[in-house]
Amino acid sequence: MTTVLFDMDGVILEGPRTAPQVYAAAADAALADLGIDPTPDQRRDFRNHDYDRMETHCRELGIDPDRFWELKETYASRGTHDRLRSGERGTYDDIDAIRDLGERTTIGLVTNNRHETAAFVADYVGFDFDVVRGRDPTFEGYERRKPDPYYIDDALDTLGVTDGIYVGDSRTDVTAGRAAGLETAFLRRPHNRDRERPRNATHELTSLADVSSLVGPE
Repeated sequence: MTTVLFDMDGVILEGPRTAPQVYAAAADAALADLGIDPTPDQRRDFRNHDYDRMETHCRELGIDPDRFWELKETYASRGTHDRLRSGERGTYDDIDAIRDLGERTTIGLVTNNRHETAAFVADYVGFDFDVVRGRDPTFEGYERRKPDPYYIDDALDTLGVTDGIYVGDSRTDVTAGRAAGLETAFLRRPHNRDRERPRNATHELTSLADVSSLVGPE
């Protein structure tokens, strides 16, 4: 039985990443919670992911950088979930192939996105994933994103397996999957149609429906 792990953004959710305005609003909400009114330059840095600059501003303003980071991640998840519920961000038309595959073999969701959002999306699409793993809501968790295989390795450990296939839409997905010892499937989507196929990708797909052929007969 072949284990298949899927990336989320650009594979299940339309678009390759969380919209920048979601992080901007999340940073503003976190600052409001903490009762902080930063300068425009500080606010700009808080809205981004440069930890060193953010930490410097936190020290200047007398707030705990780890607490700010956690709050920002929480509000970013809420913003992402609201966009999904409202239909502002959608899912791809072929994702039911994942549900069908889950009836035949072990499937998992492993993403650079926040774990809270990964769990929400798994429930939102109604797929019975055997493992769901997103990034931890800390700076250390953010630093462990792909191409680091940390979260893929953790998912494999949870499942008790060492091989399988990782399906993603980016070069970093392929790099992380290969580093974890998996075959990799590079999935074509509108945002990566013109990009060169990563040289270390095992497979190239035009639809999630094609994953079934990689798993083999029931």
